[in-house]
Amino acid sequence: MQTPPVVSSEAWDAARLELLVKEKELMRARDALSAARRRMPWMAVEKAYAFEGPKGKVSLHDLFEGRRQLIVYRAFFEPGVFGWPDHACRGCSLGADQVSHLSHLNQRDTTLVYASRAPQSDIARLKARMGWEMPWYTITDSFDADFGVGEWHGHNVFFRDGEKIFRTYLVNSRGDEAMGTVWSYLDITPLGRQEVWEDSPKGYPQTPPYKWWNWHDNYEAEAATNTKWDAVTDAGVKAFRKIAEDERKAVT
Repeated sequence: MQTPPVVSSEAWDAARLELLVKEKELMRARDALSAARRRMPWMAVEKAYAFEGPKGKVSLHDLFEGRRQLIVYRAFFEPGVFGWPDHACRGCSLGADQVSHLSHLNQRDTTLVYASRAPQSDIARLKARMGWEMPWYTITDSFDADFGVGEWHGHNVFFRDGEKIFRTYLVNSRGDEAMGTVWSYLDITPLGRQEVWEDSPKGYPQTPPYKWWNWHDNYEAEAATNTKWDAVTDAGVKAFRKIAEDERKAVT
């Protein structure tokens, strides 16, 4: 390996601040991309799709679990896929391993599900073996082909307005490999992270950042924000702003 030079603490700090400028540019560009994504046109889903779940036949509408936003990941687990029948596709399995706790997505009115062509008995066996807990349904019709994931993995995003369902986004290929965190999921949804700093269309739901965060087993018990946590986050925001201002002065 041809490693970088070893320098003093001062030189390292200077190099880090120089790179920080580019990192901030990338962060702002990513925020702008997410804002543009929230303004993408929607496509009405007119066809009725059917899936098999642990309790029997369900519709695309059922997959929302009463929430407004739905993310469906097409995972390859079926005859003919490498790893069958003991495993799902290695790439899809790696992605499943990094799925964050779903309660945080649910708190933002968002449901994440997996969908494959394997029977439910095989899906249940696979989930138990691998320790996965996301809802996982069996595709029974042309859903995968109709939404661009018949031959390759991808996340399709849908929005529900009453009984009406709209397709709002698709991420696949290289963009798909970064999925897994609550933030990467929310950033591809039409409502985004739903925080006040975001550039979203007028009327979109937004709350202060950090305030809604909670332990994953405490959302139902603590419906309102906690005053002690509010104090912690207020102090954190103040500290972050000072750090950002100090860094801004150092690079200008």
